[in-house]
Amino acid sequence: MVGSKGPIHEASITSLLIMPPHAIDIPILLASQSPRRLQLLNDAGIRAQQATLEVDDSDLNMAHAPVLHAALALAYFKAAAGARLNAARDCVVLGADTFVVKAGRIIGKPADAADADRIIQLLSGGNHIVLSGVAIIDCRTSRPNLRRLFVDQAQVRVGEVLETERKAYIESGDWHGKAGAYNLGERIDAGWPITYEGDPTTVMGLPMRTLLPILSSMAQLDSHDPHRIHA
Repeated sequence: MVGSKGPIHEASITSLLIMPPHAIDIPILLASQSPRRLQLLNDAGIRAQQATLEVDDSDLNMAHAPVLHAALALAYFKAAAGARLNAARDCVVLGADTFVVKAGRIIGKPADAADADRIIQLLSGGNHIVLSGVAIIDCRTSRPNLRRLFVDQAQVRVGEVLETERKAYIESGDWHGKAGAYNLGERIDAGWPITYEGDPTTVMGLPMRTLLPILSSMAQLDSHDPHRIHA
């Protein structure tokens, strides 16, 4: 169980995030504004660019959908929006969405500082689940409409966070835009009492242990494509 022996620091978690090198020489368009997802791709040696998208998912009624289906639906919604706007770029579009679930309830991104404080208190002293859905749409002319979707899940336990630490964190604003109001790597580096089971990058928004082999296999298909024009 990764992390079960106690908190580990950022240097240790970084070695866990990146799998052995894969030959992934395909252009990736990330249909997400998350700097953490982009950093995970870049750290894995993948050249990725972020799409500038104006997407409105309000038409998607996820109120009664199982969280797994919701994660997949929203990831695909983002990827499809990226594919429509950037179909001429001959790239692979990647969409992702992350849900934090505590006692069967979805914990979203905090609306403000008071909401972030409420969420951190809710998560402290117990376990929660993090699910990240990923959708891949291949927009390259050689392989049109190839699609892959998957969801990965991890479990996180947060110990009791001291009130002084919690207040300092809320005042820092580092909770902004983060599902569950926290980033795993940042909080471990800060010394919070956090342990986890599963892929830490799933908790950080992009399940790299599952994603990298998929992208690597797509790149290998390209390398064996007799119609591909090599530079």
